Parts: sequence; structure tokens; C-alpha cells
Amino acid sequence: MIEIKMPRLSDTMEEGAVATWHKQPGDHVDVGDVLVEIETDKATMEYEAYEAGTLTEILVAEGETVAIGTPIALLDSGVATARAVATASPSSAVATPPSSPQAVGSAPDTPLDTTVAQPPVSAAPAGADGPRRFASPLVRRIARQYGIDLSGVRGTGPGGRIIRRDIMSLVDGATNEAVLESAEQALVITDERRGSESVALSSTRRVIARRLGESARTIPHFFVTAVADAHALVAMRTELNAQLVAVGRAKVSVNDLLIRACALALREHPQVNASYVDDASTTMLVHHRINIGVAVASAIGLVVPVINDADHKTVSELGVEAKQLAALANDKRLSLEQMSGGTFTISNLGMFGVEQFTAIINPPEGAILAVGATALEPRVIDGEVQVRHTMRYTLSSDHRIIDGALAAQFLQTLTTYLENPWSLVA
Repeated sequence: MIEIKMPRLSDTMEEGAVATWHKQPGDHVDVGDVLVEIETDKATMEYEAYEAGTLTEILVAEGETVAIGTPIALLDSGVATARAVATASPSSAVATPPSSPQAVGSAPDTPLDTTVAQPPVSAAPAGADGPRRFASPLVRRIARQYGIDLSGVRGTGPGGRIIRRDIMSLVDGATNEAVLESAEQALVITDERRGSESVALSSTRRVIARRLGESARTIPHFFVTAVADAHALVAMRTELNAQLVAVGRAKVSVNDLLIRACALALREHPQVNASYVDDASTTMLVHHRINIGVAVASAIGLVVPVINDADHKTVSELGVEAKQLAALANDKRLSLEQMSGGTFTISNLGMFGVEQFTAIINPPEGAILAVGATALEPRVIDGEVQVRHTMRYTLSSDHRIIDGALAAQFLQTLTTYLENPWSLVA
């Protein structure tokens, strides 16, 4: 009998959710059959059978989330039978342990973890000794209320989950069940008065919460805002799109022009295209490739597909690639490679009418640009008030590697490109 376990499919993944089972208990499985789809923190991946057999039991139902290494199903490949025959007859051949299965579309170094089932031994529950502690919603809320650090608590619930009794002795002054019962009742009453409903978070949303929370807490952000006269940019885009449509080519968007402008500005200010290593390091990483991430609000949450070598691509090429990546994001079909390796990110909320906002840095990058809408505003030009298209954008920078002067110089260069837009297509 083979245990199929939840694998680690990315460096940020700590748990995975079963999206869809393609086989049911009792179904025959051939080599290459898709067994299950797993929703990771990056994408939804399919997993194939590595050898023929019978799926005997599903341990994790669709929609459930478990820690890496937790068994999710059992597959009978005949190994147990072969061992029984070998025990009965010394001349019989001993079956070779199965090799690890391979994920469709995943890297070769991320196989689906499988092991031959062993008799139960005294061991910690799955996930109990990992870097993250899984806890019930009630436990997390009590921990927040009483300031309890769950990182050192050993869970005794299913799969190593921390349950209420595991933290009873840690509540300040609470050594009996009555106090916790009172806390639970108060929380329930509060939720009832609010009309609260528990809505499941996707794996992607949980990772977004964890990583951006960590970014906001650990990275010293500072923000610099600039305003560009975008009148020439809008006029140039209108003329350019008319010519592109005339020859049967796709139009370009303001965001495509922004990506190009940022790529060229980063080329002139390479220290903005950089990453902080850690407090013990005496160096920082300055990236020679300009790979720009474009934040996309997909159905599963915010994802950031990456356009590699953006400074070497034309505006039209950037537009085509950005649209393709956005479509893949909305279909949950982005690969891990398409979301990795970014050196700078653009988050544009202009299409929603947002005038200005600040964004949280996407680690390990050193900066992110938050872009607002292009709108008509009165501006003084040569001593006269004129109605002009304007655009506001705010650079969030990691103050450990980028200072105010460098951020201002980068925005000054970016503004120059946007106010002289033909330089973007020259």
C-alpha cells in the first residue's frame, strides 16, 4: 500500500488544498492517469499516477487543506501482495519500492512524496513539528485575545492541529475550563450580533495574507509620490492604436506604456532593481535582468505574473505578453515559473477610478509602483490654466537599500519618459 502525501511545490508553500479528485475509491488507476488536482499557494496542479493499481481510500476530501507531508490517499499497487508472496516463498522476487510520481507541469525537483505504509509508531502528528502551527479558528481567536504565541504549542488534534485543550494552561490566569467556555461564548455572541459568516480562504489568499503581513511588519517602507502630465501620453496612445488597428495589430494600453517606462527607468537606476539579503549580510543583490511583475486581481486573489527582460521588449510585445499572463491568471493556469523571478512590481488600480494609493512591497523585491487613474485636471501651463490629463503614482521602497534621493531620482526619470512618450516606442 502506498501513501500519497501532500507535496511541497514551491518555496513558500506550507500547505495545500485538494481541489478535485479524478479517481474514486475502487477505481483502477493506470500509469499516467490524473489522480488529483492540488491547489497550492501559486497555482492548481494536476498529479498523475506513477504506477498502476487501485485507489483504495481517499484521506483528504475535496476542499480540505492539509500540511505538507500529510497522507491524502492510499493506492494499492500490489506491493503488499508481492511481499506476502515473498515471505511465503523464499525464491520469490521481492518487489522494488515505487519511485516518486511526477507532477504535470511541475519542476523535476518537486515530486509527489510517496512512501510505503509502515506499522503505526509513536510519533508526533503530521505537521506538528513544522515551522507553522495549524490551529482551529477558535484557538486562533483565543490566542489573539490573550496574547498567546502558538509557535511553541504542540497540537494534539487531527494532523497536529492545535485545539482548545492544548492552550488551556497558557491562558493568563485561566487554569480551568470555565474561563475558556466564557471566552468562546463571548466570541460566538459577538459574531451573532455582527451577522458573521465563516468563508473559507483559498491557499493563495492565505499565503498573500502571510507574506504581505510579514512584508509590512519587517520591511521599513517609505513612500514617494509624483504626478505626470499625461496629455501627450494619451494623445500618442490614441494615434498609435489607430495605426495598429489599421494593420490588424492589437492595441496597447496605458499599462503597457507604464511597463516600458518603468523598465527603461530601472535600467538607468539599477539600485532600485535590487533586493535586501538579510541583517547579517554585508551585501545587497543588484539584479542585471529587469523582470517586471504585474499585479493581477484574479478570482483566487492577487497574483503577480512576471514579464522577463521587460527592457528588451517593445510596447506591443509587452502588451501581448501582459494580456496572455492576465488570462492565465484568471483561469488559474499560471505556472510557478511565470510567477517567479520578479525584480520590480507594478500595481495599477487606475481602471477602477482610484486616484492614488500605496502598495506593500512584494518580497524579495526592493520596490513597487502603485499607479492611479489618468484623469483630466486643471494645470498651469506657461502661466495659463489648462485642462490636462494627469497621472499620479507612488513608489514604495525598502529603506534598507533605497534612500529618498534615489527613489526621487527614479520617479523623476519615469516622469520624463511618460511626459515624452514617443521615447518609449523609439
